[in-house]
Amino acid sequence: MVNGGQSAEADVSRSSARGVVKALSENYEQVASIELDQRITASLQAFSADVVFPVLHGPPGEDGTFQGFLEILDYLYVGSDVQASAFAMDKIIAKNIFAEAGLPLARQIMVNESAGVAAAADQIVKELGSYVVVKPSSQGSALGVALIDDENQLHEALELAFTFDRRLLVEERIDGREITVGIIDTSQGCEAFPVIEIKTPESSWYDFEHRYTEGLSEHIMPADLPENLSKELQAFAVTAHQSLGCRDLSRADFIVAGDDSYLLEVNTLPGMTPTSLYPDGAAGFGLDFASLVSHLVERAAARHP
Repeated sequence: MVNGGQSAEADVSRSSARGVVKALSENYEQVASIELDQRITASLQAFSADVVFPVLHGPPGEDGTFQGFLEILDYLYVGSDVQASAFAMDKIIAKNIFAEAGLPLARQIMVNESAGVAAAADQIVKELGSYVVVKPSSQGSALGVALIDDENQLHEALELAFTFDRRLLVEERIDGREITVGIIDTSQGCEAFPVIEIKTPESSWYDFEHRYTEGLSEHIMPADLPENLSKELQAFAVTAHQSLGCRDLSRADFIVAGDDSYLLEVNTLPGMTPTSLYPDGAAGFGLDFASLVSHLVERAAARHP
């Protein structure tokens, strides 16, 4: 199991890893936690790893870079391959794929750092207005994301987001309920976990702090939604997983406003911390944590030529 690295989410990765190691140890005698650093090749060789479980968040562990490294060295690994990982991590590319698949999306534009903050802000206001969400294209855990109320906040938010990424996705801001649906590949095909609603204290949202601080978010499963809407969200999550070419697992995030739903993004390596959504969804699906991680490892092991 590989974790850590140099990304802005490295500490979250290490937190996830502690739980994964403990759960894997319930079913496997030889489990190692390996840091993603300059000694990674030697560390994997020393352990003689049969299957690598990347418990990584953000680049280079989640964007296809590490997956390509593992394929070059001929290691079996849990999760999506190089292409699907790269597509999902780049929010702009992913949204184009989702649009082709007919999935429901908010209005959006892309802005580039090379144009300058002032020009980017003018373009956003002209095309979307000033009530928007600013997102770095290739970051996770809501890092660099800002919810903008008016034009006065926009310049500062763009400057911050550009420190994470030179390309930004800017979406119209839709007030609604934060919803997530986990996906798992099984022998029966691509299956959806129960729909979960994420609730945070008033005037807050599911940002980095609320994701990883125990007690700052509540997961309601199943979400209190009409049955037809819940099934629709599960179907959208399956389509998103398949349209990106994801493998083994993913988690799709939505905003639901009334009867309308909007797909935000797909995470190919969802968090596995004590406060994470994906293990909660798996429990609702009937898989305890140890069974979940074993299932994922066994699927990877079965990919031997």
